[in-house]
Amino acid sequence: MDSELKTTEKNRNFFSITQLLASLFFIIMMAPYPCNAEPEIYFYIDKDGNHFYSNVPTVDYYIPSELNFIKPSSSPRRPSNNSFDPVIQQAARIHQVDFALVKAIIKAESGFNPMAVSHAGAQGLMQIMPANFESFGIANAFDPEENILAGTRYLRYLMDRYDQNLHLALAAYNAGPTAVDRYEDIPPFRETREYVKRVLSYYDHMTHTQ
Repeated sequence: MDSELKTTEKNRNFFSITQLLASLFFIIMMAPYPCNAEPEIYFYIDKDGNHFYSNVPTVDYYIPSELNFIKPSSSPRRPSNNSFDPVIQQAARIHQVDFALVKAIIKAESGFNPMAVSHAGAQGLMQIMPANFESFGIANAFDPEENILAGTRYLRYLMDRYDQNLHLALAAYNAGPTAVDRYEDIPPFRETREYVKRVLSYYDHMTHTQ
């Protein structure tokens, strides 16, 4: 009888330990794993050029930022072409336009290719149309200095025309002032709306990396 009691007690202890271990295993497995995912940051640049950031966008015109606010990327983005910076700085100074904005437009328009030609015939770094060569005094649209000075001059004109409204100026640079005037807003053209977003994204990135 004593032997049976000892065996029963021993089995009870064994099952208690087993249940305890099982409970601990369940708790460990259910515990949340550390999250290493970085929150995506969204940004918005208003018509006056002010930059706003949020990880919880409250309005639909916030778009993902290319900036990394957490830590350097393990595969950093290739740096943008800086070989035209002296000319961009000169043009920005002459026409009182933000250097980073001019550079963002060049990236969006030509990808820093001075020999770029669009399907519509626009030429050079800032994609000047041949019809505007004479008014801008351009002899060679593929000359970086001539092209950047002319494109920045045109950007300044658009900024003044639209009362420093950056969004409308960019839309007009892409679709033309006639389209912007007709709609009194960014025209409902997919290409133009994507263009404005793309330039603002580049502008945001370059403002913080130059």
